[in-house]
Amino acid sequence: MIPKELAKKIRYIQIYTSKAVNDVLAGEYESVFKGRGMEFDEVREYSPGDEIRTIDWNVTARRGHPYVKRFVEERELTIMFLVDLSASGVFGTVEKTKNELAAEICALLAFSAIKNNDKVGLILFTDTIELFVPPKKGTSHVLRLIRELLNFTPQQRKTDINAALDYLGRVMQKRCVTFLVSDFLCESGFEKSLHVLGRRHDLIAVSISDPSESRLPDAGLVELEDAETGERIVIDTGNTGVRSQYGGFSQERADRLREQFRSAGIDHAGLVTGRDHVKDLVRFFRTRERRK
Repeated sequence: MIPKELAKKIRYIQIYTSKAVNDVLAGEYESVFKGRGMEFDEVREYSPGDEIRTIDWNVTARRGHPYVKRFVEERELTIMFLVDLSASGVFGTVEKTKNELAAEICALLAFSAIKNNDKVGLILFTDTIELFVPPKKGTSHVLRLIRELLNFTPQQRKTDINAALDYLGRVMQKRCVTFLVSDFLCESGFEKSLHVLGRRHDLIAVSISDPSESRLPDAGLVELEDAETGERIVIDTGNTGVRSQYGGFSQERADRLREQFRSAGIDHAGLVTGRDHVKDLVRFFRTRERRK
């Protein structure tokens, strides 16, 4: 049995995301993710105007007159969500936590995917692989993914993006579209894994952040705790210099992260709790489509 509160959350996300998909996202999704390429459909007799390069010379030789190969776009895609559930995702100061925003983003994209008859799968990770749900189609499957995203209790607290990317590379042999959803608060470097996986799959980084991670409020002495390590420090947020230094460190980190994605050839969507993430996703899709 699903607890009432969880069922209520799942139902809310289903209604909210379905409306957003039907009203806004479905067309954007389809225009950006057009399929893996062309697949063979049939051989038929040559007609005037057909491309000469599509002639099937073996069949032509056997039949005594020209035949051409016909190809159609391979529309069906496999979409994988690689979602960071480390302890830092439980943080949130505006409306919802980072993990709750991640669940909504994945729901929006998953409902867009099944509307286009694509398969959807899920990998939850911390500094280990917590859960793997193989890709399937259908609304009931997407609702299961949302339930896992909202209700799964991870065994570990830290983050290892390298391990998550390596695991995806092992379990997904065929090319897929992968959304790597994380706050990217990871101690170990993951640039090499981004490069390697980005060559094999269509890898998209979705960074989730909270406004207070880029600017501190003026609230006097505040004790901060690292959710993943438990380390604590006390800082004076009433000090202008401290707030300025904090903002500078945050900006440097954001710039460094964007540069990592750029150098790896990875598309990046930056989403912030408390902002209209549907508009942000549409903006990302349109920017990506212009680049392709």
